[in-house]
Amino acid sequence: MYKLGIDVGGTNTDAVLIDENLNVIADIKHPTSSDIYDGILGALRRVLEVSGVDRSQIRQAMLGTTQCTNAIVERKNLARIGILRIGAPATCGIEPMVDWEEDICEIAAAKTIIQGGYEYDGKEIASFDEKAAKGFFLEMKDKGIKSIAISCAFSTVRDEHEQRAAKLCREIMGQDVHVSVSSEIGSMGLIERENATILNAALWKVAQRFTEGFAKSLEDEGITNADIYLSQNDGTLMTMEYARRYPILTVACGPTNSIRGASYLSNIKNAVVIDVGGTTTDLGVIQNGFPRESSVAVTIGGVRTNFRMPDVISIGLGGGSIIREHEDGSVTVGPDSVGYEIMEKAMVFGGRTMTATDIAVRLGLTDIGNPSLVKDIPEELANKAMKAIRELVEDSIDAMKVSNEAIDVVLVGGGSIVMPDKLEGAANVLKPDHFGCANAIGSAISKVSGTVEKLINYDEIPREKALDETKNEAIETAVAAGAIPETVEIIEVEDVPLAYYPGNTNRVKIKAAGDLHS
Repeated sequence: MYKLGIDVGGTNTDAVLIDENLNVIADIKHPTSSDIYDGILGALRRVLEVSGVDRSQIRQAMLGTTQCTNAIVERKNLARIGILRIGAPATCGIEPMVDWEEDICEIAAAKTIIQGGYEYDGKEIASFDEKAAKGFFLEMKDKGIKSIAISCAFSTVRDEHEQRAAKLCREIMGQDVHVSVSSEIGSMGLIERENATILNAALWKVAQRFTEGFAKSLEDEGITNADIYLSQNDGTLMTMEYARRYPILTVACGPTNSIRGASYLSNIKNAVVIDVGGTTTDLGVIQNGFPRESSVAVTIGGVRTNFRMPDVISIGLGGGSIIREHEDGSVTVGPDSVGYEIMEKAMVFGGRTMTATDIAVRLGLTDIGNPSLVKDIPEELANKAMKAIRELVEDSIDAMKVSNEAIDVVLVGGGSIVMPDKLEGAANVLKPDHFGCANAIGSAISKVSGTVEKLINYDEIPREKALDETKNEAIETAVAAGAIPETVEIIEVEDVPLAYYPGNTNRVKIKAAGDLHS
């Protein structure tokens, strides 16, 4: 039995095949195409050719893709949607999409705020205005809208009004309407949670295209026995059906896959991971083998959201980063890059643009292309460029650390050949085997998770009992998502007192993860 992992990056599409013991059978890189399916198909064909495995023995196929992130950032292929907020009269002071940029606000066919919603302690602000909700859904049906975003004040405390609205929406607009409900997507904080829900609703066409496209690519290559999964941004997997419901959860899954792959390849559970691509470098943190989650609101394409995201710093440094010497003798690296054209434009490949890869070859850190083509780069210039690269990375390592103690650093990604083997602030710098395809490996070895988040008053339920019950819920959720029961373990427990709530109220969030059924 084999697992296939594919990760689509800005420069390369990586593919890997691993066996049932998680040994890497073959890994390849293929240039990403403007139409990502050509890149996926090319990577798929190459890895099958190199490995020579029997296609019928590939039982699981995992895809990590940047399609949703790109759609939001580039404002492309987003669907027109209807936006319903339940929270009048309390939330009327701030309209939905209040701080969005004009060019993305066009996705809203209509938006309205109706009576209903809850206070922080679960009391109703007002009763749910069913008549107004029906009127809005009828209007959206007449306009031919296929996707609705529903948010509600404090729906993370109580979600009955959201669920009533969602049920009503399907009754009026049809069972095939895409309904995004904020309590299933975001965390505390109405505006950011609503924003994430609106983006999720607008991504349904993108999700449909990449899930169907991946399935068709596999079928065209004779891989018909494989269960298909998509990478989520918490380092675990979801089914195609789940990805179509929650496409927003694929945002930032690339860095997450690299972090998971780095942890597996280096056999280290706690470290800073530096994933160097052709254009950018992403730095993240492994905590107990999984990516550390960001604790602040995350901005995607100019939109503030509060759904779970990995804690990642991106810097404009990659293997294709352009090196410039200035009149005052200083040398800068990037942030612009030759990207996927590195094979034509970098000096070691016969091009005329000096890149970070050329500097690494000139200083003897790696030996790709034709080293004789960069021998005329002055050593002083090369050392200045490497000093600039080192400083960019060391500053970012410091930003990711939570103490001044040195921490292990794992280098992955094809561009990590440009990195020095000693870095300030790093206890050890490791570059494991198969480092170039860590993202695809992270996708292939990913687990299935279940997360439960709720508000619990410890005056009503003792803390230990409440935590045990929530842990069991998280385990059940992971098993329902396809995890093997005996492999499921608790990987994250958050227990935060909420001072502004009555009594001894705490926000409890617990995540469990386990291996996939083979």
